[in-house]
Amino acid sequence: MRDKPNFLFIITDQHRADHLGCYGNTVLRTPAIDGIAARGVRFDHFYSSNPICMPNRASIMTGRMSSLHGVRDNGVPLSLDETTFVELLRAGGYRTALIGKSHLQNFTGMPPPYPPSFDPDMQAPPGDLRDARHGMRDGPAYDNEQPADWLAEPLHEVRLPFYGFEHVELCTDHGDNVRGHYLRWLRDRDPEALKLWGRENSRKVPDRSAPQARRPTLPAELYPTSYVADRTMAYLEAHARGGSGEPFFIQCSFPDPHHPFTPPGKYWDMYSPDSITLPPSFYRPSVDQVPFLRHIHESAPAGSPGRERGPAFAVTEQEAKVIHALTYGMIGLIDDRIADVLATLDRLGLRENTVVIFTSDHGDWLGDHGVVLKGPLHYQSLIRVPFIWSDPEAPNAGTASGEMAGSIDIARSVLARAGLAPCHGMQGQAIGDIVSNNLPSRHDGMIVEQTTRQYLPGMDRNVRLNSFVDARWRLTIWEATGWGELYDLREDPFEMCNLWDDPSHRGIREELMLRMIRSTIALQDWSPLQVRAA
Repeated sequence: MRDKPNFLFIITDQHRADHLGCYGNTVLRTPAIDGIAARGVRFDHFYSSNPICMPNRASIMTGRMSSLHGVRDNGVPLSLDETTFVELLRAGGYRTALIGKSHLQNFTGMPPPYPPSFDPDMQAPPGDLRDARHGMRDGPAYDNEQPADWLAEPLHEVRLPFYGFEHVELCTDHGDNVRGHYLRWLRDRDPEALKLWGRENSRKVPDRSAPQARRPTLPAELYPTSYVADRTMAYLEAHARGGSGEPFFIQCSFPDPHHPFTPPGKYWDMYSPDSITLPPSFYRPSVDQVPFLRHIHESAPAGSPGRERGPAFAVTEQEAKVIHALTYGMIGLIDDRIADVLATLDRLGLRENTVVIFTSDHGDWLGDHGVVLKGPLHYQSLIRVPFIWSDPEAPNAGTASGEMAGSIDIARSVLARAGLAPCHGMQGQAIGDIVSNNLPSRHDGMIVEQTTRQYLPGMDRNVRLNSFVDARWRLTIWEATGWGELYDLREDPFEMCNLWDDPSHRGIREELMLRMIRSTIALQDWSPLQVRAA
């Protein structure tokens, strides 16, 4: 293989694996992404290391689990002391660009909903000693995505390099409320378009009525998805004109199809709710299999008000179908714009030396078990994501791999294909070994971690849980509870029958727990390096 290929890393947001044609969806049309799969290898068992945005995006960047890099929940930025694979690419001679969503730092601007609490009868530690690590991840260096700075400073810019990216054009937030560089682009394209931007200028539509569903007044060509594609193509054009010969790594990062559900223009009614078939788990949600699921249905029941913002909620049948149809519309626009990006690669003569990668950070329940969005319920719709590796010099194009892989493998895979060694402490495996050399996965199964500071309905403590998943089984253990989860994914693909307490499955439960312990040990940290013998 030639040294130093280019990389086009396409990542969507909150996009489950079965929401692509190449993953078996018979309603949704995604010819451009399916085309990437036709020229590459699709992984059928690819899992998020953590099913929440910031933690898993940090895992993608570092190739390390959230328990190691410390981004355990949204609201914790990735430390600038963490080594990213993009930094290693840049040190290895790559031009590096991020266009679109980052979410490695906070972009809500809101204070934490659950600040640390200390025993009122004891003296609290001073601010710089509140945490186990010195130096809270706060201050100007961690404010690159803060909306207040972007609105207050007309010329505000990201401090570069940004986790290894030397070129950044940023999107913050989602749907019809994206900010950052996007708003400047929108103003430059059409100053009057700012009057169409934002949730206050979107509208509810009676026949597409569902929580967080609203129709933007912005046309599709000015919607954030189009911005990400247009700026990615502009970067490719500039790179081709520059003629430096240096390879590039471009992260083309779409904020959709994350909620709110806001496909613009023709994509709003591209799919009918009547075309949607909901899974059996919607109609028999088995709310008693996990206490948290029952409490979602009780605290935010289907059809109730107050579901326009905030955490997971239950939906009616019609709401679930509407949300699915609108999500399909958002994915349809992404697919159309990816087609434009790929056409630009071809026109510039870059495709034959560019590895194209497609994935997402995590999924969305989208009506499975009667609930929407995400949280500590590790159903396949949330933790299983698409992953396509299309290498023009690799064999086996147009095939599917049943090997286990996940988000922590991306960093090491890109570096290996670039001929660059990973840093000490980087986890994961090189996907190229599976794709090109037909080697088996190094993972016995995938560990999915989750920690939240939020006190969830029905829980009297912060939630921590880990899952172990392989091609057949999913085992989930919750901290400090007397129950867990065990599902046979082959016999029960919709995860409706929790076998945790089934005496006939006690043996497999114990076997999976042992495998989970061994996998957890394998993921313990090797960093930091020794600096002396002793």
